[in-house]
Amino acid sequence: MSDVTPVPVHLDKAVEGLAENPALPPELVCRLFAHRKGFGSVAKRSDLTDDMIAEIIAMDDHWLMHALALNGSLPHAFRMTLAEHPDPAVRAALAVGAGAAPRELFERLLGDPDPRVREHLAESDHVPTDLRARLAADRDPQIRTALAQWWTQAPEPVRRLLLTDPEDAVRAGACATYYRRLPHPVPPADLLPALLADPVTRAGAVRHCTLDADTARRLADDPDADVRQELAEHPDLPPPLRDVLAEDPSPLVALSVFARQDTPQSTRAAIHARISSDEPPVNWITDLQDLDDDALELQLMGEQACRMLRTLRLPWVTADPLPYADSPYVCFRASAALSDDLPESVVARLLDDEESSVRTAMALHVRDRIDPATAERMERSHRPEKKTRWRPADDFPLPADVLRRLASDPDPRMRQLAPRDLDLPVELVRRLAADPDARVRRAIVTHPRLPTRDLTELLADSSESVAAAAAAQPRLPLPAMHRLLALAGL
Repeated sequence: MSDVTPVPVHLDKAVEGLAENPALPPELVCRLFAHRKGFGSVAKRSDLTDDMIAEIIAMDDHWLMHALALNGSLPHAFRMTLAEHPDPAVRAALAVGAGAAPRELFERLLGDPDPRVREHLAESDHVPTDLRARLAADRDPQIRTALAQWWTQAPEPVRRLLLTDPEDAVRAGACATYYRRLPHPVPPADLLPALLADPVTRAGAVRHCTLDADTARRLADDPDADVRQELAEHPDLPPPLRDVLAEDPSPLVALSVFARQDTPQSTRAAIHARISSDEPPVNWITDLQDLDDDALELQLMGEQACRMLRTLRLPWVTADPLPYADSPYVCFRASAALSDDLPESVVARLLDDEESSVRTAMALHVRDRIDPATAERMERSHRPEKKTRWRPADDFPLPADVLRRLASDPDPRMRQLAPRDLDLPVELVRRLAADPDARVRRAIVTHPRLPTRDLTELLADSSESVAAAAAAQPRLPLPAMHRLLALAGL
C-alpha cells in the first residue's frame, strides 16, 4: 500500500471537512481563508484568534463573512463590527448566531433597515424581553407575524397587541392551531368572542371557547376545514354534530372524529377504512397535474391523514390500555404501549407486534426489560414512520460480541452498528473501511482503531460524506493535511 495520499475524488468536500478538523494547525487554518469553493465553514471555528478574525473581515468574502457572523464564539467587539456590515445577509446571519450576546448588539440590530435581520430577532429567545416586545409594533407585518408565531409566552400586553393587529396575517399567527414554540399560548378570555368572529383567528380560538349548541352548529358549517377539524377535537362536541363531522369531506376532520373517545366503534371503523383506502398517487407529477386547487388540497390532506392515522398517540387509550392492546389500529396499540399498567403478557405481545412503531413504543417504555436478543430483533425490523436518524440501538446498546458479529452481517444497516464497539479488532475495522456501502464506511471513519493509512485512503472515497468526514478527523496525519491544501491550490 502506498504511503502517498491518494487524490480525492471530491477534493472540495474534503477541504470543507478539513476546515472543521479540530487538530488543524493555525497556519493551515489561515491558508483555508483563500478557499472559494465552499461556504466558508473555516470561519465558524471556535479557535480563531483575533488576528485571524481581522484577516477574514479584511478579505470581505461573502461566504466567509456569513459563516463568521454565525460563529457562536465570535468576540463581542467583532460582532459589533459586523453589525455595521453593508451586506444585509451578513447582518441577518449575525442575528441568528448572536445567542446570549450583550444587550448592545440587540439594540443595534433592532433598528436594522433589513426586515430579515429583525425577523430573526423576533424568532430568538435570547433577545431581552423589553427589546423583543418593541417588535410587536414593527412597521413590517411579516416581523409581527414571526413574533406572534415564535414568542408564544410573550407578556400579555404583547399578545393582546398581536391578537388585535390590523393585519390579518399577524392575527392569524397570534391565534393559530400551530406555533413554532411550546407551550401554545391561551388567548385572554375577553378577546375570545372577537377571535371566534374573525375568520382568520377562528380555527385557533375554537379549542379555547366554551361550546354551546348554537356555536357548535355554526362552527360545523364553517367553510374552513381547519375550523371544523378543531371543532371535531373539542371535548364538548355534541354527539349529533360528531356524527356529521365523521362524514366531512376533509379527511383530517374525519380523522379527528376517529381519535375521539366517544366515537362509536362502527363510525371509527368506517373512518379508518375510508382514510386507509385513499391510495397515494402513483406519480405526483403526472397524476396531479390536471387537478384543480381544491382537488389537489384534498389529495394532500388525504396523504397527511394516512400518515397521522399511524402516528396518533391517544392519552385516553394510554389511561385505559387493556381494551386496546389488541386493537386493529396501529395508533391504538402504540398508545396502549405507553401505559405503566400493562401485564407482562401484554408487554411481551406488544414487543412482538407486527408494526415497528408499536414495538418501539413498547420497548422505550420498558427499557429495563429489553435483552440483547430483543434489541437486535428490533433493529433488524425497525421501519420508522418518517425519516429520522434515531434507531433502537441508540437507546438499547448492543453488547460487543453482537457488534462484532454484525461487522459481517449481510445487511449494511446492521454493519453500520459494528463501529459502536470501540475495541473492535483492527481487521474488522479495516474490512468495514473497505465496505461496499458508503454508509458503513462513513460509520467507521471516526473509529479510534482505524489505522492512519486507511483513514488517509478514505480521503479519496467515492462518497462525498466519507471523504469530508475523513478530512475532519483529528488523527489525520499532518502531511495529508498539507497535501490536501496543496492539491486545492491553497
